[in-house]
Amino acid sequence: MVQKERLGKKQELDKGGIIMTNYTIAVLGAGSWGTALAHLLANKGYQVNLWMRSNIQYNTMVETKENKKYLPGIQLSASLSYHLDIEKALSGAKIILVAVPTQQVRGLLKSCKQFINKDQVIVNVAKGLEQGTHYRISEVVKEELNDQPYAILSGPSHAEEVAKNMPTTVVVASKERGIAEFVQNTFMTDDFRVYTNPDVVGVELGGALKNVIAFGAGIVDGLGFGDNAKAALMTRGIREIARLGSSMGANVYTFAGLSGIGDLIVTCTSMHSRNRRAGILIGQGKSLNETLEEIGMVVEGITTTKVAYELSVKNNIDMPITEQINNVLYGDFNVKEAVINLMTRNKKQEIEEVIAEELIAW
Repeated sequence: MVQKERLGKKQELDKGGIIMTNYTIAVLGAGSWGTALAHLLANKGYQVNLWMRSNIQYNTMVETKENKKYLPGIQLSASLSYHLDIEKALSGAKIILVAVPTQQVRGLLKSCKQFINKDQVIVNVAKGLEQGTHYRISEVVKEELNDQPYAILSGPSHAEEVAKNMPTTVVVASKERGIAEFVQNTFMTDDFRVYTNPDVVGVELGGALKNVIAFGAGIVDGLGFGDNAKAALMTRGIREIARLGSSMGANVYTFAGLSGIGDLIVTCTSMHSRNRRAGILIGQGKSLNETLEEIGMVVEGITTTKVAYELSVKNNIDMPITEQINNVLYGDFNVKEAVINLMTRNKKQEIEEVIAEELIAW
């Protein structure tokens, strides 16, 4: 059993049964999401060490108590502790929240693994797949840190809304129930509801692949198409996510939950979504370089599209939306040409291969 060996002492309870918050959490990465979660946890009463690489960002945040670049207008918790020294940030932490972009996770872990002990719980919040290896973040963590306790926190959760205490619901997945419930208890507030799920593969893939579809939804908006087209894209998009996920060992029902349909809806419809905003710019005729320069932050869906397409080929999974978005990003296809390719595919029965291989008989 994980719980006692992995987590050490049980969380202390006060007389009313409320979980005490007398332990330290290290948050690695001071982008919008890392900052919002650090703010939430500090307001809950934890000692939170927020680590960042940039001296300029560090000095500004220490002086103003605001993340002006990534989360402007939010006055951060006065108890937050800011760090440039990663060893000090990690020291004594029970949870290590990894909040850097997907392609930076491996390098980050390599740089600090000598400071991580076997009892610290890694909580990942990045939503992507590693280029080259096609790995999910849990696989990267496994390769770099062996049997480190691990959980992923995912779901429909814009940092801008979480930082303002707007009601948000997410899911935490871990192979070990005790770790999932420990993380659930750590993050849960009146405004931030956390469910648990044993399906790490499904939650990781749902969070990563929805960014591809959200990028496509942005293209639809950029082209000036209407709600009909976006509804079709989202509906058929979740089918693609479920098909690939199922082939990789995920529980297909996970994609009907918060890290599947829930995250897909919020990312495809909100202007908080970098993936949707980037797609809008591509749909309007901007180049990829112009788009990235205008967004000014990492757009996970752009790198994930290539990995997802390669996985679909490797696993022999039909993913026409992902294929056409990949063609636009990496094959120099015109966006209108990609739409025509989707609309003129061979005729299909709607329920064909949504989950199972066989058709539903009439």
